[in-house]
Amino acid sequence: MEKNLSLRTVSVIRYIVPLREGGSLPALAEADDGFKYVLKFRGAGHGTKMLVSELLGGLIASLLGLNMPELVFATLDEDFGRTEGDEEIQDLLKGSEGLNLGLHYLSGAIAYNPSVQIDPLLASKIVWLDAFTTNIDRTFNNTNLLWWHRELWIIDNGASFYFHHSWNDFEKHALNPFPHIKDHVLLPQASMLDEANDFAQDILTDDLLEEITTLIPDEWLMWNHTQATPGDIRRVYLDFLKTRLRHSQNFLNTAKNARG
Repeated sequence: MEKNLSLRTVSVIRYIVPLREGGSLPALAEADDGFKYVLKFRGAGHGTKMLVSELLGGLIASLLGLNMPELVFATLDEDFGRTEGDEEIQDLLKGSEGLNLGLHYLSGAIAYNPSVQIDPLLASKIVWLDAFTTNIDRTFNNTNLLWWHRELWIIDNGASFYFHHSWNDFEKHALNPFPHIKDHVLLPQASMLDEANDFAQDILTDDLLEEITTLIPDEWLMWNHTQATPGDIRRVYLDFLKTRLRHSQNFLNTAKNARG
C-alpha cells in the first residue's frame, strides 16, 4: 500500500509550555484539531532550514517504515503570543508568524535508554537513515529516541542536512562519508547495515524523493543569502538525496568500519 505523504495543516490556538532543549526552543502547543504538538518554530535558531531538515528527515524515516510522530504544518497568526510574559518566547513567537512544523505529541513517552537492546535490523535502519541524511544528533548524550507504547520512536531530525548552512558544492557534500556516524547511539547494535541499505535502496525511488522535496513550502525557501528560487533550492535538495543514495556505500562503509 502506498504511503500518503501529504501533511495536514493546523492552526495553533494555545502555547502550553516551552521545551527548553538546545537552542531551538520548541514548545508544547495545542492546535485547532484538538491535538497537542511539539512545535518547531521558523523564528528559532537556524530558522526555516531546521524546519526543512525536520520535514525531509521525518518523511524519509516514515518511508523506511520507522515510527515517526505525525508531522503537520502549523500556522501562527500575527496576534499569537502577544500575551506571553517571557520576552524571549514572545520574540520567538513574533518571528514565527506563518507556517511552522508540528510533531504529534507522544503523551507518556520516555527517553530511550541506550542499554536497552533492540532489533538489530531496526537499529541498522535508523543508523542508515541518519548517515543518509547526515544527522549529527542521535548520540549517547542526546538519543532523540523515545519509547512509546512499547515501540521505539524517532524524534528531532533538525540537525540533518547540515550542508545547507553553507549552501555550496552540494555534490561534494552528497559524497560525504559521514565520519560522525561513529558517535551514533545505535551503532553498536547495527549489525545488519547491508540489509538496511538494500531495503532503503528498494524503497527510496527517485519519484518518492522528488515527492517529498516538493512538499517543502515556498515560504521556507525564501533565503536572503541566495538569489535561487524555491524551485532551484528544491532541486538542490533532490539532487543531494539522489546522489547520496547512489553512493550510499561511502557512508555505509564508514559505519561498518566504525563498528569494527
